[in-house]
Amino acid sequence: MAARPLVARQPNERLQVLIQEAACSNAGLARRVNMVGAERGLDLRYDKTSVARWLRGQQPRGRAPGIIAEALGRKLGRTVTIDEIGMANGRNLASGVGLQFAPTVLGAIEQVCELWRSDVGRRDFLSGSTVAASALVEPSRDWLITGADAQVARSAGARVGIADVEAVRAMTAALVDLDRRFGSGHVRPVVVHYLNSVVSGMLSGSYRESVGRQLFGAVARLTELAGYMAVDTGQPGLAQRYYIQALRMAQAAGDRGYGGYVLAASMSHLAAQLGNPREIAQLARAAQEGARGRVTPRAEAMFCAAEARGHALLGDARAFEVVAGRAVRALERADPDSGDDPAWIAHFDHAYLADELAHCHRDLGQAEAAARAAEDSLTGHPETRARRRAIGLVLLASAHVQRREVEQACHAGTQALELLGTLRSSRGAEYLDDLKERLEPFSREPAVREFGTRLALHAA
Repeated sequence: MAARPLVARQPNERLQVLIQEAACSNAGLARRVNMVGAERGLDLRYDKTSVARWLRGQQPRGRAPGIIAEALGRKLGRTVTIDEIGMANGRNLASGVGLQFAPTVLGAIEQVCELWRSDVGRRDFLSGSTVAASALVEPSRDWLITGADAQVARSAGARVGIADVEAVRAMTAALVDLDRRFGSGHVRPVVVHYLNSVVSGMLSGSYRESVGRQLFGAVARLTELAGYMAVDTGQPGLAQRYYIQALRMAQAAGDRGYGGYVLAASMSHLAAQLGNPREIAQLARAAQEGARGRVTPRAEAMFCAAEARGHALLGDARAFEVVAGRAVRALERADPDSGDDPAWIAHFDHAYLADELAHCHRDLGQAEAAARAAEDSLTGHPETRARRRAIGLVLLASAHVQRREVEQACHAGTQALELLGTLRSSRGAEYLDDLKERLEPFSREPAVREFGTRLALHAA
């Protein structure tokens, strides 16, 4: 029998670079690895010779790679992944970054930090990745059937306190305001760099249980925002990864309400953009089921509105009417002065609900109702919601097209175009492209030709 060919090991240069960055000797790293292992009930007995073998390319077995990454991360004061130390060995392929709903808190931290790091590094597999609505349904199932993590507290790394959590929340609020006013093209790079350079260090720090839960909640919100901004900059495949990780962060926070919001407001809308109505309704129903009894009426209204979008796209007018009615009644029960609504749902008012219903009526071919809802949304949205007002104008224009009111449609479309000229938003451009297609049967009309010329100048 022929002898098996020997496979030459390649030196682990990634590990060497990290050891040098940490200013750690081989013996020092071995001691740290043994200490982390002991914390996890493992009797590890590595020494400097073991580290030398790793540097020559040997792959330790079992849980050792994760423990080595944890030990180096504590020394460096940031999260270090097994991929970064050159020990992924096919288990953490780059193309899968951000697509898993990690079963452990440590795995969740590793997954989300690797996503941020890859995004900042502009990895090609992120920018060119495709998206499938089915890939959103599996994490929603994991979230639905899995309870909150038993413990999230950490005892290694720089101390993280409630002031740090408040800083993340304040930064998120400021970025949301900038995004609404100027579009994600201006703001998203700031969000991603902040996550990678500041927030990753917080997750890798030490914090009490109560602080840790709040930290994960704040990180979930900012990660979801980065996903929304990926949608608004024309990167749905990247948004998918951010949404999955936002859902996982919400799980670590023990916040079922916000997890439902990620499903209904983020994932289901991404499925809508991809033209997958069945998944829209599934994700929205999962949100309702998983957060039942743990959200305010305002959040209930938003979850139902998301499900209504799915039914409308499926052409099921009866189901739409039932669910839309539940959304309206839930929002009527909401008390804006109660102080019960968390920050992530406080924006969902009658204008936002009218916006959602305008989409539904448009998709069902109900032009009169679509126009009324679009006008209601425009009445309620303040000037600071520039992108949302532009979308409302396009919805109104679409309703005019359905009523064959071509000049009115072009007038509303031109207003939207002028408003979007102040933003950097791929979503806005997609709505304008949709309006252009709807106007195609009237292409010989002077108003349509003029609008087409304006649109071409805007795109140039």
